[in-house]
Amino acid sequence: MRIAVVGGGPGGLFFAALVRQADPSVEVTVFERNRADDAFGFGVVFSDRTLAGIHQADPVLRQALDEHGRHWEDIEVRLKGERIRCGGNGMAAIVRRTLLALLQDRARDLGADLRFETEVSLGDLGGYDLVVAADGTSSRIRDTLAERLEPAVETATAKFIWFGTDYMFDQLTFVHERGPHGVFAVHAYPISTDVSTFIVETDEHSWRAAGLDAFDVTQPPGKSDLASKAYLEELFGEQIDGHRLLVNNSRWGNFRTRRTRHWYVTEPRPVVLLGDAVHTAHFSVGSGTKMAMEDAIVLSAALTKHTTDLPAALAAYEAAARPSVETIQGAARPSLGWWERFGEYHDAFEPWQFAYHFLSRSITDARLARRAPDFIRASHDQWQARYGAEPLDTPFDFGSWQLPSRIMVVGPDATVAVGGTGRPLPLHTDAPDTTALWGARVQAPDDESGLAAAHTHLADLAAAGPLLVAVHGGTAHTRALLTERARLHHTLPALLIDDTLDRDRAVTAVLSGRTDLVGASAETVAAWETPS
Repeated sequence: MRIAVVGGGPGGLFFAALVRQADPSVEVTVFERNRADDAFGFGVVFSDRTLAGIHQADPVLRQALDEHGRHWEDIEVRLKGERIRCGGNGMAAIVRRTLLALLQDRARDLGADLRFETEVSLGDLGGYDLVVAADGTSSRIRDTLAERLEPAVETATAKFIWFGTDYMFDQLTFVHERGPHGVFAVHAYPISTDVSTFIVETDEHSWRAAGLDAFDVTQPPGKSDLASKAYLEELFGEQIDGHRLLVNNSRWGNFRTRRTRHWYVTEPRPVVLLGDAVHTAHFSVGSGTKMAMEDAIVLSAALTKHTTDLPAALAAYEAAARPSVETIQGAARPSLGWWERFGEYHDAFEPWQFAYHFLSRSITDARLARRAPDFIRASHDQWQARYGAEPLDTPFDFGSWQLPSRIMVVGPDATVAVGGTGRPLPLHTDAPDTTALWGARVQAPDDESGLAAAHTHLADLAAAGPLLVAVHGGTAHTRALLTERARLHHTLPALLIDDTLDRDRAVTAVLSGRTDLVGASAETVAAWETPS
């Protein structure tokens, strides 16, 4: 078999090495349009939990991290002069250029033919039995076959730019600063003994207000935005002790989440996508490099198993790799959304609750407790110091009503039992003309495209002056966004109605500040009120 790999990034190189390792009779040629030592960006990070499968497939990454990488256990959140740490988050990082050089050596040693500064199209590869498109998020191979592969893309509203710095962070660190033009945040982590990755995110309003929209992003790759570098060096000067930011094709962009309906075609010739060419997930949750290398493992294994049936191999690859990718993308959407709204959270929450809100965006209180018991204990202690009880057991005062806890029983007729008396009160969906509502009931949309209309409806109801806003329906993500909108934008108490919640997720919702109250059927509430 003759295989052409288009793209010499980590995924393509790792696949080439694995295929040659499994079957030295397979001829593998890697075509990379850049030079061998070109590497845009700075570092690549992996969590300990995701490395086992990669290590088992081939030792090259483990050896690279052991000899050249940095490892840490904590995440640190810096906000308003405080530094909050959360342990149990084992991660390792390495300089991208170093990783690429080691993967190149590994693939070459196993007999792959590596051709750099060689740009190819699908039409140039007619002599190969299989084309593996590992040519990144802007894949030309994918675009050539777009009608059949049906790719889709969602563009985030937040802006980001990728730098390095010669300031040495000790671990993955999130830094948040409100400057004269808005709120900016940093994802930073060490990648060697003398360099850290330094990714900055902000919202478009802050970005424009700071005058950072002047750089021409249509210029060819390579040139960096030096005006933004100078601005951010000053803004984060205290956080990096006056050290420099380092550039490498550093320019602002909007993250694009890519999904592809079909990962391969068999006619007129077999072509399969791998890594960022077929899927992406926001870097706050998923490492694109890690996902690409996992794709390489699955594709190589499928080809090795189905040696005489290429269509079956490609079908097996997609069937095996897609579920993991979709799980990561599902977790990444709330995380990416958090970064689109972090300025609001920065202003609304105390540092401890901001950190808890951030770290619980894709994980529950109990799961975090298993990973970082000290962090969870400290968060609960902060809540108890303020309210005198655990989150679900904390009374809530409406002024005219007081609830003994943060839990409400919601009846099938859209009424709630209030104040422990069992008295039913209605949750209206339309504002009456003359009297204030006791409770305004808002249905969350099934996806984020419906949020604008939901926000308008919420604003209309809020104008009637209800004592609370009750949110139901939709998805867990859209429900949480609407209860937050009620609390943070309209300054109204919010009730999250969700009969699928267990006690753990109910605690997480209240302690994080995503909602004030949780409500469900009497049977579900009974389970919440019985601590496990």
